[in-house]
Amino acid sequence: MEKEKNQKLVIDGNAFYEIDLDCMEEKKKKLQAKSQKSFPKKRQQNIDNNRK
Repeated sequence: MEKEKNQKLVIDGNAFYEIDLDCMEEKKKKLQAKSQKSFPKKRQQNIDNNRK
């Protein structure tokens, strides 16, 4: 049975990091949800400000 790869290894000089791709995907989804909630408010504020 093949195991799905869910980590990424990043090498930077003498340092190396293991990135948990599942965690990064969750963070990305949360950030997108947060930006979608705030965007309409900001957009409406810009429209209102341009009308003045």
